[in-house]
Amino acid sequence: METLKLTDRGWFWPPVDELSEAAERIRARLGDWPRTSRAWRICLAAPEAAGPNDLIVVIGREVPDGEVAAWRGDGAAVVQASAGGATLMAPGGERFSLEGALAEDWLAALAAFLDCGFDAQDALVLALAWRDGDEMRSEDAWPVELSRFPRVAQLPPAPVLAFPACPPRLGLYPVLPSAQWVERVLAMGVKTVQLRVKDADALPSGLEDDIARAVAAGRRYDARVFINDHWREAAQAGAYGVHLGQEDLDTADLEAIARAGMRLGLSTHGYYEMLRALHYRPSYLAFGAVFPTGTKTVATAPQGITRLARYVRLLDGHVPLVAIGGIDASRLAAVLATGVGSAALVSAVTAAADPAAAVARLQQAFQA
Repeated sequence: METLKLTDRGWFWPPVDELSEAAERIRARLGDWPRTSRAWRICLAAPEAAGPNDLIVVIGREVPDGEVAAWRGDGAAVVQASAGGATLMAPGGERFSLEGALAEDWLAALAAFLDCGFDAQDALVLALAWRDGDEMRSEDAWPVELSRFPRVAQLPPAPVLAFPACPPRLGLYPVLPSAQWVERVLAMGVKTVQLRVKDADALPSGLEDDIARAVAAGRRYDARVFINDHWREAAQAGAYGVHLGQEDLDTADLEAIARAGMRLGLSTHGYYEMLRALHYRPSYLAFGAVFPTGTKTVATAPQGITRLARYVRLLDGHVPLVAIGGIDASRLAAVLATGVGSAALVSAVTAAADPAAAVARLQQAFQA
């Protein structure tokens, strides 16, 4: 397969034949992924002129801040590795620090996962989950044992009190813009919904009243109502749970959310964000966007069914998983075929000509 040819593509500088051969051997056991559109170059020595496709790897020594800043200023990313893990320093200033053992073939594995189209931080996670000889042990060598994955370094402690558990399969999960929609959909028999208010000023009764109304509807219908973002108002109303994005982990009081007895759902868009989210022991993880979506701006490219299936296999038995992003009735069967226990939908319900009929069809897909 052409997607597996790495030896003639200048992956390493200076050229290292044995690393290129190992990368090609590993890549051949990872499945049929489209070749990355980015012309990565993994630099094992400082290049004369760094560029935006360069990943400069420094092993076993501290790099002066000025040197790193110069490389990043040229658009290159830098990986600093040691026996205890690796840190990716992106051109934009982000740092992705991972703790874990490095296999002898980790650089070859990094090249192989980059070729599968993963962002650099996610490829680095997978490279640190790699063990020498994995490509010889199975027809499908993809890392699927969570215990072998690295840990995200320098995170604050998780809340002392664990978040309550969710059912392992949350089923159909409509994301709705108002309490009125929540009441309407719960009356159709749906048991899991999320209230996601985009414009609180447009609500006739105000944000707090709308959240309280949605939470009350959840109790009335014995359903699970999650509140997006507004965790303080959700706690005040006694909500079943809240859903937060990765950016909210820097600002939300997770201890207060746990003390309130609310479940916590967290968004993830790749392996690094998955590891960061798992550190806090959430009640569920959402993975997306699976398909292109116009309902929310997402910085990452659509993840697709194949990545979702890998996620499901990795996280099965560890945490409930919700697929989200661009899912409609025509795509739901393929999503559920991955084994995921829940799918969040937005316009497939709220933009339907007949929402009740749409919900009935979507519920049938979960029962098939």
